[in-house]
Amino acid sequence: MSTRLRWIVLAYCTCAAVWGTTWYTVRASIGAGGYPTVEAAALRFALATLLLLPFAFRLRPRPATRAQWIWLTVAGVLDAVGYSLVYLGEERVPGGLAAVLYATQPLILALLLTATRMEPIRTSALAGAVISFVGVGLIFHQRIDVSPRQAVGIALVLGSVLASTLYTMILKRHASGVHTVVSTTIFLAVTAICLWAVVLVQGGPHLPWPPPLGPSLAVLYLAVFGSVVAFITYIWLIEHVSLQASSTLVFVLPVIALVVDALFEREIRLEPSAYVGIAITLGGLVVSLAARRR
Repeated sequence: MSTRLRWIVLAYCTCAAVWGTTWYTVRASIGAGGYPTVEAAALRFALATLLLLPFAFRLRPRPATRAQWIWLTVAGVLDAVGYSLVYLGEERVPGGLAAVLYATQPLILALLLTATRMEPIRTSALAGAVISFVGVGLIFHQRIDVSPRQAVGIALVLGSVLASTLYTMILKRHASGVHTVVSTTIFLAVTAICLWAVVLVQGGPHLPWPPPLGPSLAVLYLAVFGSVVAFITYIWLIEHVSLQASSTLVFVLPVIALVVDALFEREIRLEPSAYVGIAITLGGLVVSLAARRR
């Protein structure tokens, strides 16, 4: 195995391990006795930005053109939208289910890549999209039967999937040539500014005092590992592999997230039919991946 491939595998595994655990950690930060939803997200990205700024000021290269600054800013705004939706969604659904819904990202990516012609996509891979959306439909139907509130949570998470797919495409095309730490800092700083703007518009911030220990540790974990470590690693990864290859991360995340939920989730449990929908969704994604490999 070449040195470059070893780094790619390490980056891939790091993103999978970190982001697979953040679904539950988000709920831990905003659950009973925790932080208000938008404030928790804003605090997470503000802390991440503060940790990165001393390094970003010293590193080169920086964005060379006005267009690069604009596109990195747009990506940060989309990240703020995506995380607002996923945090609001996780008020209503468990992290494992949210991770499975995020596994539809390669399917949305396939449609967007076809429309923009950034990367070629096989027609056979779209068959996997049909299978996966049947699975998502089954999950969605089961949630409606149990609680309309949780059905809304699913819709919010799917909106977040679209936002994250768009900013990933932007970073792939426009962050090249910029030091990974610098582009990550700009990206996360814009996210933090947008989220704090939402907090202020809502009349906040409304932060608990004294800070609750468990939720505060969750926010710190999300800032350091879920944002700083994972996003630096992910932006480096998408610079070195195709978008379709990096999108296969979402095959691994639901497995880790569902294991974490099985160990720690107490508030919301999934019914058997939801697990059938999960299996169908992941099966469709495997079909898509196999088609691409052929």
